[in-house]
Formats: sequence, structure tokens, C-alpha cells
Amino acid sequence: MNPNIHTQSPIRQFQIQQTRRQFFGSNGLRLGSVALASMLGARASSQLIAHPMADPPSGGTVHPALSGLPHFAPKAKSIIYLHMNGGPSQIDTWDHKPSLAEQFDKDLPDSIRKGQRITTMTSGQARLPVAPSKFKFNQHGQCGRFVSELLPFTSGVVDELAVIKTVHTNAINHDPACTFVMTGSEVPGKASLGSWLAYGLGSESDNLPAFVVLTPTWSATAPAQALFTRMWASGFLPTRYTGVALRSGPDPVLYLRNPNGVAFEDRRAMLDALSELNHHRLQTVGDPEIQTRISQYEMAYRMQSSVPDLVNLDDEPESVLGLYGPDVSKPGTFAASALLARRMVERGVRVVQLLHRGWDQHGNIANDLPAQCRDVDQACAGLIQDLKQRGLLDQTLVVWGGEFGRTVYCQGGLTRENYGRDHHPKCFTMWMAGGGIRGGIEYGATDDYSYNILENPVHINDINATILHCMGIDHERFAFSSQGLDQRLTGVEPQRVVREVLAS
Repeated sequence: MNPNIHTQSPIRQFQIQQTRRQFFGSNGLRLGSVALASMLGARASSQLIAHPMADPPSGGTVHPALSGLPHFAPKAKSIIYLHMNGGPSQIDTWDHKPSLAEQFDKDLPDSIRKGQRITTMTSGQARLPVAPSKFKFNQHGQCGRFVSELLPFTSGVVDELAVIKTVHTNAINHDPACTFVMTGSEVPGKASLGSWLAYGLGSESDNLPAFVVLTPTWSATAPAQALFTRMWASGFLPTRYTGVALRSGPDPVLYLRNPNGVAFEDRRAMLDALSELNHHRLQTVGDPEIQTRISQYEMAYRMQSSVPDLVNLDDEPESVLGLYGPDVSKPGTFAASALLARRMVERGVRVVQLLHRGWDQHGNIANDLPAQCRDVDQACAGLIQDLKQRGLLDQTLVVWGGEFGRTVYCQGGLTRENYGRDHHPKCFTMWMAGGGIRGGIEYGATDDYSYNILENPVHINDINATILHCMGIDHERFAFSSQGLDQRLTGVEPQRVVREVLAS
């Protein structure tokens, strides 16, 4: 058997082989035992042995890495993934095309479109008129990177960024495209990037999950695309590796706080009793999901104290809060979420994912796109600066991007002051910074219409392979056996690490 392939437990075989007499005999007796235990109450529970994870040893034992991982010395210990859900317009943010000004309202040439598929939202239009960006671009940093006026703060940290302008994907609609960018496949049911990393590398934190998800508020006025939990789900991996979604407000995690009248000591006694029952069942049937439940109960108990400390920003100096902008003091904003992301990786969390909705500008780009950029611009720059001044940037990989880009042609009515753009999967821009990444570079080139790739294409699974590489994982050797296949984040087709963006 390939040592890099991990298989599932024999729970199904146990269920098939169990006789009718065994089923009724074991379950009938255990139901009576549960009833007796509930009548005995806390006094009986206090006589049970302490759960072995009640006081975990140091060194990240709650979230251990798989044996043999990482495959080689990692450049990054953690990752903060900034996902702009909806598809940011690369033409209006990063992919400067000054020659388009002369093409205003002209039809997109057939030599550029090349018969490529377009969505049903624009396929019925009589014309596909070219819409140049109405926003100004200027050069910034020592690298001289052209950046839109919509990103004045991010422009200040371009020397830390590797801007990849030729990312492409297979999907043209949001749901499959988001599923693809986060799981490496358009087919639902696969494990997400964060779950793969939590599964393989574990975490250094004993008091917080290995994988945390934040879904901040947004400012665009148009309806935003839905977020599906498959973007942070564990798929075929054990469910303990699913991302834990933190909400804004007094209860970041639902049902985490004890009900009124329940003391911490009572909760501990209950968990100890439940743990013994679960361990007994685990030894009987070997179902890994039982171990997941044990771990989740214990993690929830620890998070009762660790999460309030995490979300309490009173210990952050004004100089740090100022990096993220005025919205940092408003719970649930992108700025507040970015600061929480830094606090989490500082505490040993392996993966933090921010999913910012509202980037689906089919119309009204003049108002909605600037609003979206204001949400994230200063916070993204502040995050890079904050990580760097704390000595964390070199060991934290930061990734920014959406599920696809936008078309150069206008959807709907076109004026010089306003327009809309449809989905475009054939080329879009992402950037990476931090652990393992060479800052101040631009990789790839698109044509004058930002419609086709001229050189150095980067598939979305090349991005995933590069992320795994920065985290010390060879994507070709990292697999899990499920449904008769050796599943990989990067799929079965050949993918490559984009070594051109890596630091030497």
C-alpha cells in the first residue's frame, strides 16, 4: 500500500457483520446504563476517570500532524486566505490596459473572443461592447507595479506581493467556480483547502481550532452570492477537519457558552462521563467520527475561555488598530476580521479563511466596486504591515483572489461613467505574500483586452499546489483514499508549483 494514501475505518464491515441478537443485546443494555447514569447524576460522574485531554501537554497535541508531514521544511507555518467572493474585476484593479481607452464602445473582436463560451446573462446581447476601466492606474513601490486608484493602501505594500495575472479556472458560474477554487474540483463533496491543511499539518494551538472561517460584512448594494459550507467542509476527510465558522457579536460560536445555571465544573463532569462512553464505543466499532465528537466536545470546552480572549481587542494598541482602518472597531467587518486573523495565527491556528461577499458587479461598477475595495483595501495592507512588524510575515502565507475574473465587454448599458461586467474564467488576478513568496514581482501576461493569456498561464490548482509547497507539502504525495480513488487537492491531472513566484 502506498504510505502516502490514508484509508477509512472498517465501520461499515462492523455494521454488516453484526447479528440481530448482538444489536438488540448491546443497545438494550446500553440504554439502561445511560438511564442509570443520568439518575446517579454528578456524584457518579465525579467518580469517572478524568478525560486524558483535559489538560493537554504542550506542543500542539490536540491537532497533531500526520506522520511524515511536512514532507520538507516549510516556509510558512500558517495561511490567511482572503477570498473575494463574486469575482473581482481584474481590469479595474490590477490588470492595467491603457490601450483600451481607444476601444470604448467598439465590439469585442472575434479574434479576441475566439468563440469562447459566455454566460447566458450576456449571450443574448446584440453586442459585446468594450468597456475600458474608468479608474486611473499609477505605478507604486520600488517594483513600479501599476495599481488602480481603488486600492491606495494595498498600493503601499506592493513590494511584498507576488501579483499573478494569468490565473484561470474551469468554471464560469459562481457555485462550481467557488467549489473549484476552494476544493480543487467543481464536484461537491471534496475536501476544502483548509481541511486538507488541518488534516495534514494539524495546528500549534491546543485551545483553538486548526481551521477557522470568517464571513465579514460587505458594502455593495447588489445581491451577493450565497456562501456554501462546502467551501470550508472536510468532504471525505473526517469531519473534525471542517472549518469552524466564527460569527460577529457576543456569541462567535453558537452554543459554546454554558446555559444559565451550568457551572464549568458541571460541564467538565458531564464531558468526562460522555468521554468515557464515547471511548468505549470507539474501541468497539472503530468509527473515526466518534473520535471526532470526542475532540469537538473537548475543543468547545477550551474555546469557552480562548474565544472571548481572541475577540477582545482591548490589548491592541492604537498604532496597530490604525493600520486596519476605522472599521476595525466594528465587529463583523472585513477590517475586524483581518485583525482577528492575525491574532489567530499568532496563537497557532493553521488556517484562517476570510470570505468577503459582494464582488459580483454585473452592473453599477462605478459605485459598488469602490465600496467593495474600501471594505478590504486598508485592512489587507494593514494585515501585511502588522504581520511584518511582528516578525510573522515570513512564516504566514497570505493569499488574495476570487473565483474568476470579469469580462472586458459590458453587460447591460454602457456609458463612460458606469458599466457592468460578466463572469470571465479565462484570466484573472490573484496575489500572494509572506512565507515562501518573493515580493515585488508580477507573473504572467494577458492580451490588450485582459481576455486571453499570452504567457505563463497558472491554473487554479497550480495555485493550490504552490500553497501546499509553501506549507511544506508535496501535492503529488498528499492523498486520501475515498470512493475508490486516491483523492488529492490538486486533482489527478498534472499540476505544477509556480516556482517563479517563490523566494529563493
